[in-house]
Amino acid sequence: MVPEIKKILYATDLSESARHAFGYAADLAQRYGAMMTILYVMENMSHLVEAEVKETIGQKEWDKLKFERLHYVTEKTKARLEGFCREMNSEIDSCRLLVEDILVIRGNPPEEIINTSKGINADMIVMGSYGHNILEDAFIGGTARKVVKQSEKPVLVIRLPKK
Repeated sequence: MVPEIKKILYATDLSESARHAFGYAADLAQRYGAMMTILYVMENMSHLVEAEVKETIGQKEWDKLKFERLHYVTEKTKARLEGFCREMNSEIDSCRLLVEDILVIRGNPPEEIINTSKGINADMIVMGSYGHNILEDAFIGGTARKVVKQSEKPVLVIRLPKK
């Protein structure tokens, strides 16, 4: 049985190099007539740091700061996507039409990628990997490795150019 690819989760770190992996995700979406959901996961700060910041500025200011940061990152993600699409318009038809949703969430990246994949019923996950040390360079980066290990769906890991 040939698998159907109708929904692709593209997980990004918003780096300049991430456009490399985006190209693969967009090309696959176009070839298979699939829709893409783009996910950026903001890592939580440590509980110790968060507690200190809350104590310094107060809970109300902390909540406002978190909301503003989430809004800022969501807008930055959308702007980055638009830039990726503009650059690829000559290669990929209707790039913007391939994107069903853009999600920006806070949490542990591997966990949130897996949870989002299940939540949207993705048929495939596409993500980049740098490998930040010799051991990871031999295989794949930490987040990608955890996603590959935990995902029930296929994961395409694109080796990203060095930053």
